[in-house]
Amino acid sequence: MTAPLTDDALDLIFREARTYNSFKPDPIDPALLRRIYDLAKMGPTAANSLPARIVFVVSPEAKEKLRPALSAANVDKTLAAPAVAIFAYDLEFYEKLPKTFPHTDARSWFVGKPAHIETTAFRNATLQAAYFMIAARSLGLDCGPMSGFDNATVDAAFFAGTAWKSNFLCNLGHGTTDRLFGRLPRLDFDEACRID
Repeated sequence: MTAPLTDDALDLIFREARTYNSFKPDPIDPALLRRIYDLAKMGPTAANSLPARIVFVVSPEAKEKLRPALSAANVDKTLAAPAVAIFAYDLEFYEKLPKTFPHTDARSWFVGKPAHIETTAFRNATLQAAYFMIAARSLGLDCGPMSGFDNATVDAAFFAGTAWKSNFLCNLGHGTTDRLFGRLPRLDFDEACRID
């Protein structure tokens, strides 16, 4: 694991990758979504907690359930995307720790500690969602992540009766240049980083 990725690979997942607002109508094979998840799940999380949960909204019926939660600017592009990932986090993730962190009683680190549970779940599920988007780009899909929706509406429609809470949405598919914004500036190293 000492050889860096090629420039072509870095372009694919970072430098040339964009946030897409429109996609070709081609459906995404569920096997590809599984492959992406199987890559993304390998990324590190605290105590291998793996709190991310993902619902892939692909059917017209599921998209109609999602519609009321979307901000007006996000309705058309989201309903037209081949798939929409609802990235969520499970507030009962620690119940899986006997499987994912079996060499000690890590479950006891969380039981009865709601603030610790919330922080750990949200932080690590967000990391996992980022890993997922990098994996999706690596396997040829484009992403359109967004926060323009009502979390409570999504949670009521998709997660009622569970300990899952929505984080953000991400449209998935093969992007088109329609409605693609020009590359926006990024902060330089010295504006965002410090070496002490």
